[in-house]
This record gives sequence, C-alpha cells and structure tokens, in this order.
Amino acid sequence: MSQGFYTIQVNSTQNVVNMEVGGSYTPEKVEQFLKDYHNKIDPIPASQYELHFDCRSLNIVTQDMVPHLQGCLELYKTSGFKKVVVEIVKNPIIKMQLNRIAKNAGLDSFEVIEV
Repeated sequence: MSQGFYTIQVNSTQNVVNMEVGGSYTPEKVEQFLKDYHNKIDPIPASQYELHFDCRSLNIVTQDMVPHLQGCLELYKTSGFKKVVVEIVKNPIIKMQLNRIAKNAGLDSFEVIEV
C-alpha cells in the first residue's frame, strides 16, 4: 500500500476548495492533514464554498482508520461547506464505505461520483 498523500487548494474565485487524497493513512498522517486543513480552511467562509475531493487514489479504508475518516467528515460538516463532492474510481466497496461513514457523521450534503 502506498503512503497517504494530500493536497488542499482554495479557489476563492470559484468558491471551491479542491482536495486530493490518496494512498493509505496512518494516524500521524491524519494529524498532519488536520493541521494543514485548519490553516487553509479556517480563514475562509466555508458556508459559501463547495468542497471537491479527488479520492481516485485512495485505498480501501481499514477498520482501524474508519474513526479517523469519520472524524474528518464530521469536521467538514462542522466547517459548514455548502456541499461535499467526492470523486472515486468505480469501486462499490469504497463508495459504500464513504456513504456509510458520511451518514454516520451526519454529513447530509455529501455526494460520491464514480469515474
């Protein structure tokens, strides 16, 4: 499994935050992501933005990482994004995992797009 990676780009012109995540995440990598997330997202009015996630390189989430992923989705809900759109490769298992975790996190404005 490849090590986890991510990018976070705020597009103030289009009111979109573009993120890319991939690989497999460790708890330490999640902590680093959260720190970078707050540095970039806290200064913007997230309720006026959509969050677009490119997760095509994301590995299936292991059971021990589900609470961390759910915590991230809860964070996106708390941030107040208008909508969270996740793009994945066609994979029913990952789609099911993401939808279930988003539901558990109470993230209603969540959409998974398979490409």
